[in-house]
Amino acid sequence: MLVGGAEAGASPSRPKVPEAIGYGGAVASIDADATAIGISVLRRGGNAVDAAVATAAALGVTDPFSNGIGGGGFFVFYEAKTGKVHTIDGRETTPMSATETMFQENGAPIPFAEGVTSGLSVGVPGTPRTWQRALQLWGRKSLKDVMKPAEQLARSGFVVDDTFRNQIANNAARFSAFPSTRELYLPGGQPPAVGTKFRNPDMANTYRELADTNLKSLYRGQIGKEIVKTVQQPPKDPASTLNVRPGKMTEADLARYDAPLREPTKTAYRGLDVYSMAPPSSGGTTVGEALNILEPTNLSKLSKTDYLHYFLESTRLAFADRNRWVGDPAFSNVPTRELLSQRFADSRACLINPTKALTSPVAPGDPRNPQPCVTTGQGVAAEIGSKHTTHLTTADAWGNVVAYTLTIESEGGNGIVVPGRGFLLNNELTDFNFAPLFPGVPDPNLPAAGKRPRSSMAPTIVLRDGKPFFATGSPGGASIITTVTQVVTGRVDRGMSLKDAIAAPRASQRNSASAQVEKEFLAQPETAELIARGQGFSNAPGEIGAATGVERLPDGRWIAAAETVRRGGGSAAVVIPARW
Repeated sequence: MLVGGAEAGASPSRPKVPEAIGYGGAVASIDADATAIGISVLRRGGNAVDAAVATAAALGVTDPFSNGIGGGGFFVFYEAKTGKVHTIDGRETTPMSATETMFQENGAPIPFAEGVTSGLSVGVPGTPRTWQRALQLWGRKSLKDVMKPAEQLARSGFVVDDTFRNQIANNAARFSAFPSTRELYLPGGQPPAVGTKFRNPDMANTYRELADTNLKSLYRGQIGKEIVKTVQQPPKDPASTLNVRPGKMTEADLARYDAPLREPTKTAYRGLDVYSMAPPSSGGTTVGEALNILEPTNLSKLSKTDYLHYFLESTRLAFADRNRWVGDPAFSNVPTRELLSQRFADSRACLINPTKALTSPVAPGDPRNPQPCVTTGQGVAAEIGSKHTTHLTTADAWGNVVAYTLTIESEGGNGIVVPGRGFLLNNELTDFNFAPLFPGVPDPNLPAAGKRPRSSMAPTIVLRDGKPFFATGSPGGASIITTVTQVVTGRVDRGMSLKDAIAAPRASQRNSASAQVEKEFLAQPETAELIARGQGFSNAPGEIGAATGVERLPDGRWIAAAETVRRGGGSAAVVIPARW
């Protein structure tokens, strides 16, 4: 078995630039090496889809604790030649052995942390199938072509930065419980030093095998066998005291997996069309409902305090409805159309008092029978969820655009590197509710055989007169929804540039007594006024999200935009820089 390693004396890392303007296409991601690979694919004649897959494959190398071939995601594509938006559901699925009590013992939910670090939490990976399907339908290049740069990156290595090292340090206790993870990420018992070069030859060989077999090795072959063995018999060090439960995934579960096309959600907002991901993601419906709640209010004319108050109240209400109604549509009748109706949004918006915050948890409304200011049943706050996902955005010279969010759920997924394969498995099934949220009411997000857990990922493309205006998305678990809503309203209503909308201090109100906020948000003078209106705030555990985006200017130039500070800053680039 080959393992990775860090090497001293590495060349300096690529510089990160949060904004780039020019022609020929654009790429924005959290990582400079990944963005550079996406741009290289565009320069070699690839389109936005090819660049998105190549960038995602590279992020699996350099940002492996947030995403990778062991996970899943949602792919949103604007096709310039037809003017249509398409989406691929690459969400992981449960094994066919799953039941709604799979995360319970003796009638009670198991500790969440024990669910995370287990074989029990691993869903059938959807990311590789997503890449394959996107390229088959819309790409110009083969899977082998677009995976090759990432394979070479894994083999030759990249420079370790603070974020990479810190993510290993954050997970050192559980990573050390698995020899395969420890040997790769804790050589000599310590995370690799910042500035050294990190190589992952096992991942490089895995990428090559996936490309050579067109994924057969994973879904019907040797890599799949090794995934199943790892899930069923977690390779824990006998000396570890962690309680690591086995899972029941089988080779038949892998062979059964599909990444289906789904109709996107569509919301009209200020004369724009906002497209995103439909259930099993709650991203499109919840962002869309929040925007619909805000539609009757002219946010551009409000004071900043009033704007933030309405923003917080809109997501508070939208999350009340998300928690009650959204799950995998194959298993429950999700009222997607009704959740996105303006009539329903208006019935919720009338609950907003411009001078006083609502008291959470607010009860949901009934989208199938909306009554003004009427709530039904019991309200619950949204789960905290993982913040360690990644989002990339690409565009090309033909006008195609991709917004793609992908994840392995928690930072470091379930903590287990498949021995000899160089990639971490997901813990995506912990996105299910371990027990019903609403006593006596059907819960749309309980586990079941072959089911996809509810997600909050919200890759979003905004069209103006049928053409791309901008696209965005973010990591952040349930805070993805609030981040995307804040970016959209910042860009559309508050006149911010896309880069500034991404950089703005963040707040995430998810129908809880206190919104999670960044320290920069608390430092704003408006915060005291919001507190006086009854808004509650608590410090977020670190940063909220790490968004990226692209925007089309009227003269045909693209803007690529990424974070200025969060996670060390993001990386934006265009094919032909041309600011003026």
